[in-house]
Amino acid sequence: MKRIPRVLFFCMSVLALPQTISALEPNEYSRLREDMVRQQIMARGVEDPKVLEAMRKVPRHLFVPEKYRAFSYKDHPLPIGQGQTISQPYVVAFMTEALDLKPYDKVLEIGTGSGYQAAVLAELVEEVYTIEIIEELGKRARQTLGMLGYRHVHVKIGDGYKGWPEKAPFDAVIVTCAPEQIPKALIEQLNDGGRMIVPVGREGAIQRLVRAVKKKGKLETKEVMPVRFVPMVKGPD
Repeated sequence: MKRIPRVLFFCMSVLALPQTISALEPNEYSRLREDMVRQQIMARGVEDPKVLEAMRKVPRHLFVPEKYRAFSYKDHPLPIGQGQTISQPYVVAFMTEALDLKPYDKVLEIGTGSGYQAAVLAELVEEVYTIEIIEELGKRARQTLGMLGYRHVHVKIGDGYKGWPEKAPFDAVIVTCAPEQIPKALIEQLNDGGRMIVPVGREGAIQRLVRAVKKKGKLETKEVMPVRFVPMVKGPD
């Protein structure tokens, strides 16, 4: 991968934002989305034209609570409820590009959240399977994705540590919450030659964004960026 700027991205911290805002016109959202791609994403080195087009196309403002929509295309995360957030746009684009996706790939996402990352992935691949442990968020994401026509995004409410064995193997795995170590089930469910991008580390500490490739049953990893994500929640055994 190309050189990464030495910048710490706080992609999942909750911000103190105004409680009321004025709604914007649809064409204004389109302009802001184009500015987001050009100023926040391309300017930091994301180059894949397919990823850039996906970021231009997906209406990020529809994945955040209405009162925050005027902030949808700013360079920071936003609260989505249940103590969770939607990652800043650059981090979404960077992690997506790191997967080196092909149109025929089947992708597993752990941590559906708002559904925004899943929508971006769905612009690039045939099938997306995404798991969310918080039921309210999972149901809301499923509704938003369905409203926008993403029929090939499949949302499961469950424990991401277990992956989705019935749908395995996957060509790529993306984790949008931080385990202290990469779950064994996710490694097992990744195709040989498959790619994974995952933040690893303890809650409250600076974590490491790790890109991994599975080769002959083993995961070869490389740290690519310091980050801070919400912790990955483990369900009951």
